[in-house]
Amino acid sequence: MSEQKIDWQKYLIVFCITALLFITAGYLSNRFSNKKLSQLKDIQDKISIDILSSETQFSLLSELSCKNVSGSLLSGELDNLGRKLEWGDENLSDNETLLYLKKYYFLLEIKDYLLMKKISARCGTKAAFVLYFYTTLEECAACEKQGIVLSTLRDQYPGLRVYSFDSGIDLSAVQAMVQIYKIKDAELPVLVIDDDLLTGFRGVEELSGLIEKSFKLQGIEESL
Repeated sequence: MSEQKIDWQKYLIVFCITALLFITAGYLSNRFSNKKLSQLKDIQDKISIDILSSETQFSLLSELSCKNVSGSLLSGELDNLGRKLEWGDENLSDNETLLYLKKYYFLLEIKDYLLMKKISARCGTKAAFVLYFYTTLEECAACEKQGIVLSTLRDQYPGLRVYSFDSGIDLSAVQAMVQIYKIKDAELPVLVIDDDLLTGFRGVEELSGLIEKSFKLQGIEESL
């Protein structure tokens, strides 16, 4: 009986240790995730201020010389938020806060796109625009590769502005763009350059030619 009692004590100790490790791991994981989400919210607040500043700056264009207008209104924090949201997609896919931040991010992208288009026309700033529509990796194997290509091109062309949108997200502003450009799920990834629709995966060489052409349409030669 004493040996049996000792065995039960061992099982109980092992169970308690296992449960403690499980609870600790869960606590640390949730704490890390909450910290990441808190960082995303802080970035979101900063971007809101940047966008408001951009709108105010454009409103003042009639009073200001174009030389006083920044050639790059897109906050570096917007790119930072995009990268953090990619992390969130991989680790917090069902999180409601993450979904809210993604929607907010897409709205900020649209706002910046419209502002930069106006300023580019008004002041001739160095800018070319690409709208990129994608969906989940499970439904679009080529979307990840397309994203890598676009990142490469952004490094190659400082004046290139790429705005990425999840075509399936439940957000009226994004869905309006999907309808305007007649985006179809079967054709993803989809790129829009100078209102031209490009369906399916496109490589660096092809897109480089189109981007350079876009700069030339503005009378701008982008130096490499």
